[in-house]
Amino acid sequence: MGNLKIVVIGAGQVARTTHLPILSKMKDVEIAAVCDVNGAAAEAIAESFGIAHWYTDHRQMLQTEHPDAAWICVPNRFHHDTVMDTLKAGCHVLCEKPPAMNPCEAAEMEEEAKKQGTLLTYGFHFRHCAQVKLLRKMIGAGSLGNIYHTEVRWTRRRGIPGWGNFTNKKMQGGGPLIDIGAHMLDAALYLLDYPEIAYVTASSSDRIGKQGGTGRMGKWEGDSFTVEDGLFGRIQFRDGSDLQLSTAFALNQKEENLRNILLYGDQMGASLFPTELYGERDGHPFETNISIPQDHDWHEDCDRNFVKACRGEEPLLVTAAEGTYIQKLIHALYQSAESGGPVIW
Repeated sequence: MGNLKIVVIGAGQVARTTHLPILSKMKDVEIAAVCDVNGAAAEAIAESFGIAHWYTDHRQMLQTEHPDAAWICVPNRFHHDTVMDTLKAGCHVLCEKPPAMNPCEAAEMEEEAKKQGTLLTYGFHFRHCAQVKLLRKMIGAGSLGNIYHTEVRWTRRRGIPGWGNFTNKKMQGGGPLIDIGAHMLDAALYLLDYPEIAYVTASSSDRIGKQGGTGRMGKWEGDSFTVEDGLFGRIQFRDGSDLQLSTAFALNQKEENLRNILLYGDQMGASLFPTELYGERDGHPFETNISIPQDHDWHEDCDRNFVKACRGEEPLLVTAAEGTYIQKLIHALYQSAESGGPVIW
């Protein structure tokens, strides 16, 4: 098989600073074109990475270039329509997370990929880190025993993004839950192997966001802040275990950034960041720190897995069905926070 002919749709930050630098180094990939509704942005990014063609209409690009695969890096609001167009053009698709704005859109994208016989995956790159791989292997071997409680957290002290669409609900679908929380939820549910959910409860706040201000990620305006600044939820599984979630752009905590998954089993407990094990041996408590060299770029591993899957060399790590599952869970958490009551799965 020759080089995989690819295109990138969306010339914003994630394409410019993450995917294109990675893809431009791959010897088995040909970047045929880039597209953005902002012609100046498309032209600039094409020039920066030596890409021969740029477009402002992704449908025209797909018809002209006939690529094998596409990276979708547009705002969340446009994921569904762009992915559907690209799948119908016969392309394999890697779409940045979250999959879509709601579970109906995610399910439709999943079904279209099945119909077309093409691959659809999402940029949940935390799954590719060595820590997640190690813990999943240990859980599968039964080292932690039965996991009955999980804590998932990604909270920032003053980390409201002062750029892009992160505070615009119509464009993003939500705030920290659908942005940074989605990563931790995906990694946690992957580790737990997607237990069946009974119900979901959540509460949210926009108290800090509505004040406006300047934080470690720039200035934001309170008047145009339409997402949550924090969401706190509980997922009850049918097997009796549960998961507690805390995710926030702005929280009056001591630390600038807290990001972790804690797993509590009846044989051992485990932490993801740092990677540690906790238990008891011969009547004495113990804890073990596992040193894992950071010699891999998780985004690069994510992109490489997609390229190899397109070439038939390995399976996708993140499937379309798993993306739909996470989107449904995000939607249920938002529903519960808005209604003030549980959402039955």
